[in-house]
Amino acid sequence: MAGIKVFGHAASTATRRVLLTLHEKNLDFELVHVELKDGEHKKEPFLSRNPFGKVPAFEDGDLKLFESRAITQYIAHRYEEQGTNLLPADSKNISHYAIMAIGMEVEAHHFDPVASKLAWEQVFKLFYGMTTDQAVVEEEEAKLAAVLDVYEARLKEFKYLAGETFTLTDLHHIPVIQYLLGTPTKKLFDERPRVSEWVEEITNRPASQKILQ
Repeated sequence: MAGIKVFGHAASTATRRVLLTLHEKNLDFELVHVELKDGEHKKEPFLSRNPFGKVPAFEDGDLKLFESRAITQYIAHRYEEQGTNLLPADSKNISHYAIMAIGMEVEAHHFDPVASKLAWEQVFKLFYGMTTDQAVVEEEEAKLAAVLDVYEARLKEFKYLAGETFTLTDLHHIPVIQYLLGTPTKKLFDERPRVSEWVEEITNRPASQKILQ
């Protein structure tokens, strides 16, 4: 049976989300580069892997998946006994699992859309030779601040967003946070003590450092 393959771009936050999960699980994999500048993700054969034309796509033997958060959940369950446990300590406890699921939904629907816009304006636009729109940055920072206020309150009660152990809820935040730490938006994390501690802890994990290499 063929091994694990990730079809994506090493700079993509969605691709990094999957790579990070694989590193946490100490799994061997092959990253198959998809050149976004050339629109390779909008053409065959990539569209046969993800008809929506977004990276990454994923193969584990005969299984083919797309959507990064679905892929990370598959990896966490399929390889639960390997590497870092990314599920609640008692993964069979429905209540604990539901808390993690809420955290993943919050990240996907409240945190990431805003954080990704800020990364686009302040990091990726520069990469493409475009100019940052400061009005957009200010608008999105106000939205992100509101989300981080919720996180600060949560992290006063628990070490991590889903409880006392590191889970997919935390992991899903890491790639875009790593980009934002190199921008003025970093101040929003620094201004909130518990959020700042959490960010420092999760971005300095060995797996988190590997995706920067």
